[in-house]
Amino acid sequence: MAADEANTTDARTAPLAPLPDHRDVNTPWWQELWRRHAHITTPLRARGLECDIEFGLSAYIVRVSLPDDSQLIISPPQEPPSERPPGDPEGWIVTRERSSDRSSLFERIYDSAPPADPGGPEQPEARHGGSAPPLIEAIDHHLAQLGLLPHPIPPRESPHLLPARPTRPSQARDVPGTPDRGPVYVYGDALRALTDRLNGAESHADAADLLHQILEPTDGLLERLGEFFEAAGEKAKEAEEDDGFDLSYDLAEAAAEIRNLGEVLHVAEDRMRALTPQEPAPRRPASPTRTPLPPPVHPPGTPRHTR
Repeated sequence: MAADEANTTDARTAPLAPLPDHRDVNTPWWQELWRRHAHITTPLRARGLECDIEFGLSAYIVRVSLPDDSQLIISPPQEPPSERPPGDPEGWIVTRERSSDRSSLFERIYDSAPPADPGGPEQPEARHGGSAPPLIEAIDHHLAQLGLLPHPIPPRESPHLLPARPTRPSQARDVPGTPDRGPVYVYGDALRALTDRLNGAESHADAADLLHQILEPTDGLLERLGEFFEAAGEKAKEAEEDDGFDLSYDLAEAAAEIRNLGEVLHVAEDRMRALTPQEPAPRRPASPTRTPLPPPVHPPGTPRHTR
């Protein structure tokens, strides 16, 4: 998949950076690892950054190639190794590295991992734990300052910049709706309205615009839904019970599945837009019909055949 030129491409419509080019890409084990890290790789690929998954010192890491020949290493804690499943660590560590004959580089950009020593000092990012959105924001900010984002994402309000304790949602009776429906599902109703618009779309281009609302990799509905399940998983952990942690793993897996769906369908919008309605075949003019003549009537006594 060829990337568009950075100075002419809007980040919201740019194609994702291509998948890695190696034989492991076609193996089930690598595809499962890729799926589990999609909440990290998809936003970065939307910014034009090529990603890969490989094994580090004791756990799998995400390696991100940068335009200046340096790279990002996004990893769970390696020493001591993380006991959490791939893609759902207790925290993330991001470093920018380069090692060559001409120059070397090592800088830490983000660290939300718990301290290696119990009671040791925590980094400011530790409050985010394994949550992906703050990590992506930190990478955005750092690479934008260095001019290393191929497709910079325009500033926008982010859910994790809101107050830590949001106000309670309005009660169902305060939400416009019909009394006979009971609690009003405002978010489900919004999606139903989008479906109704799709059913009534007058062209494939209009339908593609609606698909964009769902599949856009940074602001689309699937990405927001993935963040929702991530947040639900973090909330389940707060109980500090075994079932809460089990639930958080299930929710994190759901978030990864949703983002994997976005990966699978990322070209659906373009394919829909390329469709054109089939023109009905022109009707051939009907040949004139001839009314059969009635059989001749012979007077009585007249032979039917005369010579």
